[in-house]
Amino acid sequence: MAVTSERQVKTGFGFSGLREWIEAIDHLGQLRRVEGANAEEDIGAATDVLQHAAESPAVLFDRIPGHDPEFRVLVNSFGSTDRIALTLGLSHGLTKVQLSEAWRQKIRGLTPLSPKEVEDGPVFENVRRGDEVDMTIFPTPKWHPLDGGRYIGTGSFDITRDPDDGWINLGTYRVMIHDRNRLGYYISPGKHGRLHRQKYFDRGQPCPVAMVFGADPLLFLASCTEIPYGVSEYDWVGAIRGEPMRVIRGPITGLPIPVDAEIVVEGFASNQEMLAEGPFGEWTGYYASASRQEPVLKVDALYFRNQAILVGSPPGQPPDEQSRYRAVLRSALLHDELEKVGIPDVVAAWQHEVGGSRLFTVVSIKQRYPGHSRQVLHVAAQCRAGAYAGRYTVVVDEDIDPSNLEEVIWALCTRSDPATSIDIIERAWSTPLDPRIPPERKAAKDFTNSRALIDATRPWEWKDQFAIVNVPPREVRDAAHERWGYLLT
Repeated sequence: MAVTSERQVKTGFGFSGLREWIEAIDHLGQLRRVEGANAEEDIGAATDVLQHAAESPAVLFDRIPGHDPEFRVLVNSFGSTDRIALTLGLSHGLTKVQLSEAWRQKIRGLTPLSPKEVEDGPVFENVRRGDEVDMTIFPTPKWHPLDGGRYIGTGSFDITRDPDDGWINLGTYRVMIHDRNRLGYYISPGKHGRLHRQKYFDRGQPCPVAMVFGADPLLFLASCTEIPYGVSEYDWVGAIRGEPMRVIRGPITGLPIPVDAEIVVEGFASNQEMLAEGPFGEWTGYYASASRQEPVLKVDALYFRNQAILVGSPPGQPPDEQSRYRAVLRSALLHDELEKVGIPDVVAAWQHEVGGSRLFTVVSIKQRYPGHSRQVLHVAAQCRAGAYAGRYTVVVDEDIDPSNLEEVIWALCTRSDPATSIDIIERAWSTPLDPRIPPERKAAKDFTNSRALIDATRPWEWKDQFAIVNVPPREVRDAAHERWGYLLT
């Protein structure tokens, strides 16, 4: 591997940038290479197979017909727990819940570390400006059969600057190729990148944007995680790594660009030029919205490395690749937010993959007082990590593993009462991508939904008299499995 031991000792990370990360997962035996697959059908179909199989390898597609043979496409980067752990600088061999808890401990009390600006880097190995820009040269797959176009932006992020205070945000939003120098991009209401963009539009100004289609995997994960408002993902990742991210000031927009990014564009978006964007198969597992008029990014400059790698992370029907890594990251943030508001004895939290790591949230607690479980339900459903596009929030006792759907449903079936255990929140923050919002409400721009809050704990008032479970305590079961597990093989 081309990874220096000095850096690993200093930062705890065995890679810097996408290419070293690929070398690292290849060393783990978790990378496959495929030559000759086409971008029209093959890569999208293969990605769907990969991301719906747990612990499947990452795949690097090479020599894609009809395109420069040097261009490559990487998919299913985070399809295994060990690859997620590698990216987060954590130990291999952890369960997904252990990994989420280790991540939660790692990100607590971080002091943001600003990026370091440099003059040049690999991202500028190839520069195209003006009439030389052509986004169609890249082997952008058609990810889903009914997509309205080629989506170059799935494993990507957009860089924007708040015009008021200069806050730099990195956010993952889908990006569609319209033609050689125009990109359409959709951002759901309330997302940080949309807030930035709208501020420019409200002033009658174009919004400067840089889009990155392949970069350091940790930076990508940060871009699709609920980083606190006003905190730059560059600063957050720098703090996690213990060394500043290296960036280059974009010649067109002045925005900071990762020095070793694979493919980057710079340009300006305007609400004066709108084109039909979509449809696109989204994270709910549906084409939940038709095509609509969305702002266009006019690409003024294109930069890419030699043998550039386009990273694909298209959403599918969950559980998929996105939901697996987001469950680890988002569950850690949810647990932390519950503790930060002063809720005691939160044992664990999990945002289930089958709900796209948003629609089905479970929190386990050790009950301490009357109303404790209801307090947890309402906060978990409305805090930053749980508020967007949720559906069901469940609270269970400490003997239930919140990541185990069978245990959760058993608790729900035996400890909740439909008439008294369910609260409903109306007009909560959802998204146009929500397939359950009726068409007439979407037409009226009512992108809200309701939330079911389900108390599946033993009722506080008589919990000590609740029926005793007929299985040993968890630690006894774990010991039994350690001793007798060989009988299952």
